[in-house]
Amino acid sequence: MQGLTLRTDNQDKVLELVVQPEQLQGKLSTKALYSFIAGSEYSELFLFEESISDACHAANDAAQNQADAQLTLTIGERRDAEVTFRLSEDEMTASLSLSAPCGGKVPDFKTLVKKARETGIKRGLGVNRIRKLLHSLETVERGAYVDMIIAKGLPARNGKHSRLKPLVPNALERVLRPQTASGSRVDMRNLGEIVCVKPGTPVLKRLPPTEGRPGYTITGTPLDAEPGEWQELVAEAGTEVSEKDENVLVASIAGMPKFRDQKMIVDDTYTTNGVNVGTGNVKYNGAVLVNGDVTEKMEIEATGDITINGFVESATIQSGGDIIITEGAMGKVNDAATEFSTRLIAQGSIHIQHGQGLEILCSGNVTIGRQLAYSKIICGGSVIVGPIDNPNGNLFACEIQSQEAVVAGTLGAVSGSSLAIDFSNGFNVLLERKDTLDDLLTQLRQNNERHREKLDLIRSKYIPAELQHKLDEALAMFKSERSLLNWMESKAEQMRAQKEGYQQEIKLIANKKLYPGVTVKLNNRTWRAEREYGRAVVKYEGHKWHYEPLM
Repeated sequence: MQGLTLRTDNQDKVLELVVQPEQLQGKLSTKALYSFIAGSEYSELFLFEESISDACHAANDAAQNQADAQLTLTIGERRDAEVTFRLSEDEMTASLSLSAPCGGKVPDFKTLVKKARETGIKRGLGVNRIRKLLHSLETVERGAYVDMIIAKGLPARNGKHSRLKPLVPNALERVLRPQTASGSRVDMRNLGEIVCVKPGTPVLKRLPPTEGRPGYTITGTPLDAEPGEWQELVAEAGTEVSEKDENVLVASIAGMPKFRDQKMIVDDTYTTNGVNVGTGNVKYNGAVLVNGDVTEKMEIEATGDITINGFVESATIQSGGDIIITEGAMGKVNDAATEFSTRLIAQGSIHIQHGQGLEILCSGNVTIGRQLAYSKIICGGSVIVGPIDNPNGNLFACEIQSQEAVVAGTLGAVSGSSLAIDFSNGFNVLLERKDTLDDLLTQLRQNNERHREKLDLIRSKYIPAELQHKLDEALAMFKSERSLLNWMESKAEQMRAQKEGYQQEIKLIANKKLYPGVTVKLNNRTWRAEREYGRAVVKYEGHKWHYEPLM
């Protein structure tokens, strides 16, 4: 541009604009000057915006006053890439920030590694991350910053406490793992020998705690791991500590073992060859083992597991643990499907081989060996029809309230009979708990913020020495309140995760067919099968139900 010359100083650092006022043609604008610089060899240098504007004013004033002396004005500089390392307060991470150079130099990989070591980073340096960060500079504008964590320490992993390992399976576990008959064929009638343990049988073992794994910070400071601790081995009902090994519990009575909630008990077991008018109803404080059928209008009530190696017809079975019926169960239903002659009620899970006309209420899972029809289920877990590893049974003409997946080979029937599955109850309980916790958390946040403001005001004032202890007490209370708030925040996050997890878990899976008449519901969101489908899954995503074929 006539009248203008660009150059750098002797150190090739500062960008100077040399102006010959008498040679300027017309008024010099900042836009024209920027365009002139952009077309020059100095286009990559950093420009001072204010200096650019001042240079235009100075050049125009000199031209207007017809000054002869040339002007030399500083308008920019050559800038190398800026390098900044930041170590976290706990020295577990370090980040590297680089600025894209403005006509200057970029440090090479070896230089950055050397600078990282000089900063104090001794361990956990990710050299590939440094290379990646250097490469990213090529894609950003000059003067822009890129940032990345380039070093990580290794947190110490504390040892695990001693844990308990059951040495005998629960009756339900034995039933759900049928033994293999001769050859490779599985005989579904051979469900394992359901027996009671004898006195002296080892039932539970306490495994030793682990030492943990030490860690380190990025500056090389070692972090010690806390070893796990021995947890007390408590002999519950029907068990005692072995005389030969203090880490083993043995049965002290003959009965049925049960491991639940990290406790092993051996229930005193009542054994009978059937329940009928001859034996009368059974009410027992312990487990009940029936090697035979339970006939019409009979009742069994037990605090422990109830295992029936036979058939149940129009009877009521109530258990404080699991109910296991190795054959089948059948009952009658009134026309309104509100009264059932066979009722199975358990605090744990329920397993039957096949059933019809049943009312099933339990806190755990419901597993059906082959088929279930014309029944009602309310459970706190899943419903699986068929072998656990390949559910291929039939489920139709039922009303189900479940809190986890419903899986079968065939859902519904060719006739289009209704199969209604509702996942609302468990979800609504979670929502109610979440809303209650959120309300408490909101109130606690408001209180904590109000207390913080008051303490800040007090600390800004002069505090007499005789009142300092009062302030210390208030600060201690505020710290305790803050700890409670943090704990509540973590619980609220857990509750949100449970809500999301619930929606991910609920689904229908048909491993063979899904027929018309099947409906699934979560509050006011409903999906209904209007035609016959092949293998399919119906799951809840994005606040609505989705059908997908199973490949």
